[in-house]
Amino acid sequence: MAEILVLVDHVDGSVKKTTLELLTLARSLGEPSAVFIGGGIDSAAATLAEYGAANIYVADADDLTGYVVAPKAELLAQLVAEKSPAAVLITSNAEGKEIAGRLAIKANSGVITDAVGVSADLVATQSIFGGSTIVQSKVAQGTPIITVRPNSTAPEAAPAAGARSDVSVALSATATGAKIVDRVTEEKGARPELTEAAIVVSGGRGVGGPEGFEVIEKLADSLGAAVGASRAATDAGWYPHQFQVGQTGKTVSPQLYIANGISGAIQHRAGMQTSKTIIVVNKDPEAPIFELADYGVVGDLFTVVPQLTDEIGKRKG
Repeated sequence: MAEILVLVDHVDGSVKKTTLELLTLARSLGEPSAVFIGGGIDSAAATLAEYGAANIYVADADDLTGYVVAPKAELLAQLVAEKSPAAVLITSNAEGKEIAGRLAIKANSGVITDAVGVSADLVATQSIFGGSTIVQSKVAQGTPIITVRPNSTAPEAAPAAGARSDVSVALSATATGAKIVDRVTEEKGARPELTEAAIVVSGGRGVGGPEGFEVIEKLADSLGAAVGASRAATDAGWYPHQFQVGQTGKTVSPQLYIANGISGAIQHRAGMQTSKTIIVVNKDPEAPIFELADYGVVGDLFTVVPQLTDEIGKRKG
């Protein structure tokens, strides 16, 4: 069975859900092998093996994490040359896409970014042109390098050997040209990361102001969801910009997306329309976002959302 390399996204050995999704996807394409860069493999190994990693290539040298993404790309390029994998899967975030681009050049291969699905014959499905078109693409040269959007595959455990192999790479002068001199740990709340959340509850212009996001947050917390916002809401200063969903914000693809008071301009739709199920609450029946909705409620969000939150609380109780 052909080997599929999966770059592990982790924080000090705590493996992110996106990696478990990639390992699950990789099992439908071949034999998954995880590539773990940095410290913390002792706590990560069991998780990677649980989700199907037959092999775990470990590179924990300080110089691989002491610089920006170039060293990671060089290590992956070396593994591609040595192992001749059928494909390389990487999380489709800012760092992942930069690594993929650099790796494609080094491996003389094609690259596909922001895939929402990959078939057994390595044909990737993408949402392009601001989400207005769904296309299928296939790399025509070299080893396919594909970045996959979070929440595109439901993670499923399937225990494998998780055989560890330590690897190293001699870095070029170019790879060590930009050194990380300081790290700042971002304060994390109880809610999941927006781009990784299985459920996202968003608010837009219809919330009316900063205080309007209280009902959005209560609904999100009742579902264990992340909170998002439209560009109109963040530009107005009603909610922090790091929670903006849209073409100029973050792209999400959760199992469930609940849009409240959002008109559905193409800018916002481009960031969320690959969500598996979309629920819309808007008092304007002509709002464009209803075109995407699997379920829609025409009504005042300040009436509908609290009722929904209460009902969820009753059923959980």
